[in-house]
Amino acid sequence: MRPMRFAISIPQFYSDGTFDPAAFRTYLTRAEELGFHSAWTQEQVLGSYPLLAPIETMTYAAACTERLRLGCAVFVSTLHSPAHLAKSLSTLDQLSHGRIEIGVGTGGKGRQFAAFGVDPERYVARFTEGLALMKALWTESRVTFDGEFWQLEDSAMEPKPFQKPFPPIWFGGAGRTALRRAVRLGNGFFGAGSSPTAKFADQVQIVREALAESGRPTEDFPIAKRVYIAVDENAGLARTRINAELERLYGRRSEDIEAAAIAGTPDDCVRELREVAEAGAELILFTPMFEQAEQTERLAAAVIPRLG
Repeated sequence: MRPMRFAISIPQFYSDGTFDPAAFRTYLTRAEELGFHSAWTQEQVLGSYPLLAPIETMTYAAACTERLRLGCAVFVSTLHSPAHLAKSLSTLDQLSHGRIEIGVGTGGKGRQFAAFGVDPERYVARFTEGLALMKALWTESRVTFDGEFWQLEDSAMEPKPFQKPFPPIWFGGAGRTALRRAVRLGNGFFGAGSSPTAKFADQVQIVREALAESGRPTEDFPIAKRVYIAVDENAGLARTRINAELERLYGRRSEDIEAAAIAGTPDDCVRELREVAEAGAELILFTPMFEQAEQTERLAAAVIPRLG
């Protein structure tokens, strides 16, 4: 069994003109001091909730830190040019000296694919082919690729990622087919913050069954879970505030999403986080939705020491 690891979200929630470089740097250097394994972004290109783009935010974070691993859970890579995304991530892995983790997902059927010129009937095929092309660009000196969506002839991309053969690739996903695809093509599974613990436990079971069928050892395929969280001695206030922020982020009220979030006193949070760990999470990504620096301190002082 791997020891439990803890990660923290990288601040991305900034309205126009509110980004504070000094506070951002302080937050990340403090996360390193507190011993977090990694810090993660998320991706939302279209939406009214103010959210900075992940690669640029990760790049800034890399310059603010020395040891902290940096990731995105997840890039909806279906919407990206794989050559451009591969280049950006390879560059960032070089700039950070090998501290990058990559999360990918298809985006699901409800995505606004037309805004990105993507055929909604072929989005899974596009996702799979794009990932194959990125891996080829990261590992082969010259790439010839004859796909349905992209074609290259004797092309090179340099430099390769600092990590060999490439940074760890985590898969998001919820359905059985997506979870089995994660085992087939990825290096780990990352449960969504919108997925309640009981659903996450079911997803973990599917992943473990697929690992057993494929002969892959479970110790080589880590499992993580994003958890939206609010810690406060006033449990009712914590729940009210996080539910309001989640409604803004997702653009709607959802009982499932609210049930997935953890809010309350330190005792409340420890109890529910233990259930997340028992469901199979080996890495828990804490994602406070407000007062991120203060929430991080509360997690480090009153929650994490009781979860080891």
